[in-house]
Amino acid sequence: MLPAEADTGIVFVRCGAGGQPDREIVANVRAVTATEFATVLGDAAGPLCSTAEHVLAALAGLGVDNAVIEIDGPEVPIMDGSAAPFVDAIDQVGLVTLPVPRRYIRILKPVRVAKNDCYGELRPHPQGFRIELEIDFDHPLIGRQGLALDIKPENFRRELARARTFGFMRDVAKLWSAGYALGASFENTLVVNEDRLLNPDGLRFADEFARHKALDAIGDLALAGAPLLGAYRSVRGGHKLNHAVLSALMADPSAWVLVEGPELRPEIRQETRQEAPRRTIRGHADLATGLVAPAYGPDVS
Repeated sequence: MLPAEADTGIVFVRCGAGGQPDREIVANVRAVTATEFATVLGDAAGPLCSTAEHVLAALAGLGVDNAVIEIDGPEVPIMDGSAAPFVDAIDQVGLVTLPVPRRYIRILKPVRVAKNDCYGELRPHPQGFRIELEIDFDHPLIGRQGLALDIKPENFRRELARARTFGFMRDVAKLWSAGYALGASFENTLVVNEDRLLNPDGLRFADEFARHKALDAIGDLALAGAPLLGAYRSVRGGHKLNHAVLSALMADPSAWVLVEGPELRPEIRQETRQEAPRRTIRGHADLATGLVAPAYGPDVS
């Protein structure tokens, strides 16, 4: 993770290998190419970065608007399955505030995407960004869980950053055949079989499953291109639903407005003792507009 100038946004750079040039992409909703098991970013040349949501959640949760993420493989490292390692790394170097007013996307009216008993909705909430989430799995260990939280750096660190991704043993073959979860282990995934958790260390939170879904949603909604002033409610949602709601928002110019707030913009601190050069990124982040709201309903669990 590298610092970046104001209005750069969050940029992923896939470092070239075998003499190939670097590829870079601005992390916004237009860059999403897949949402089946994780959020995949790419462009016309194909996928560039899979499992972007955890590092995006760490940056958004700490209020970082500008950063460059360099990766040397097809996905962001899974680490321990949560955002905590990224939060810890950012906290070790600290943040600096740029002398530029911070821009927000203020939600002006509710935007909702629904399919059967699953739905996601963004609605006005001028006090900041709030997440309200419910999950409902037909499993004795999970069942129905929910949380509601106004997202600020301190409670993001405490309440959400450490929540790990989870999966079911029955889905392993499907995931592997699709090329996902090839590195899954008890060190980075909560693994659930028919009636119990298989991880010997147990849960970090009683409702860790819902907390991780909230973490994913924060990362997915960070692709708006600016912090949201609004509340997001998700019921039985996932990556596909999060992307559908954000796409629907961007497709309706009457549903949001870009505003400037009094806060200045934090970025990742450049450690002066290393005197590493600041990377220059071609182009700047912009808000994704002119999108067509997806006609499909999200296939969510």
